[in-house]
Amino acid sequence: MDQHLQETILNRRSIYAIGKDSPVSDEKIEEMVAFAIKHTPTAFNSQTGRVVLLLGKEHEALWDLTEAELRKVSSQTDFTATEQKMAAFKNGYGTVLFFEDNDVVKGLQEKFPGYADKFPDYALQSSGILQYIIWTTFAKEGLGATVQHYSPVIDQPVQEKWDIPENWQLIAQMPFGNVLNEAGEKEFAAVEDRLKVFKA
Repeated sequence: MDQHLQETILNRRSIYAIGKDSPVSDEKIEEMVAFAIKHTPTAFNSQTGRVVLLLGKEHEALWDLTEAELRKVSSQTDFTATEQKMAAFKNGYGTVLFFEDNDVVKGLQEKFPGYADKFPDYALQSSGILQYIIWTTFAKEGLGATVQHYSPVIDQPVQEKWDIPENWQLIAQMPFGNVLNEAGEKEFAAVEDRLKVFKA
């Protein structure tokens, strides 16, 4: 494997300590996201991925909204840890919201009934690829990020605030910004336990 590609893959880590600066322009960020959307492979060339890019005050509004919704459903007597987590995400530069278009998924289920139960899985697989491409591209440009999952708690408020079509299903949120602290050491399970090779 190309050494530069390996380094890029290694640099993609979950970075929680992010700041409000960006080493690249908003235009560059939008370009990277658009490129990923266009070139992410999808089953049956379904192209089900949808993205909303939030920057500046719009990004901050998402994490204020998320905190407010979590407070409504929380049974925690001490909300401090969650409050701090929301503040850390809000402290970033922007957030990428990942969606899947359920109308496309349903259309494929009707067109190919033999695969009907698989198309939601295929959509999630392509969403994972899209998230990875954007995450890795961000890392290459010096942006730290994590992938978060606050659905379905925030689905309706997000839909209402940003006028998201009803057929777009929220999958994940990716807060990002300049790296304030690098990720720590990572433990790996033995590859020998996770890989089987058969040769003829």
